Amino acid sequence: MFPLTAVTMVAGAVGAVVAAPVALWAAGFTSAGIAAGSTAAKMMSSAAVANGGGVAAGSVVAALQSAGAAGLSGAATAAVAGGGAAVGWLTRLFR
Repeated sequence: MFPLTAVTMVAGAVGAVVAAPVALWAAGFTSAGIAAGSTAAKMMSSAAVANGGGVAAGSVVAALQSAGAAGLSGAATAAVAGGGAAVGWLTRLFR
């Protein structure tokens, strides 16, 4: 692996881990709950309608709200970092 490839992979991993909480907040998944009028509120509404009035435990909306409220778990952080590293690696293919 070329040194520059490693640098882009590390940059992608770090960037993704830093950006994930910002993206959650921007979508409306906050530590105080789902922000009114946000994308998260629309997702929650759709999920509740689809499930007969409640958001199912373990659903995407529930997982995102958990991450927004408490932060990413170790496993989620590792997954986000892996995804970011993969994107960093892919950017090397297009140069």
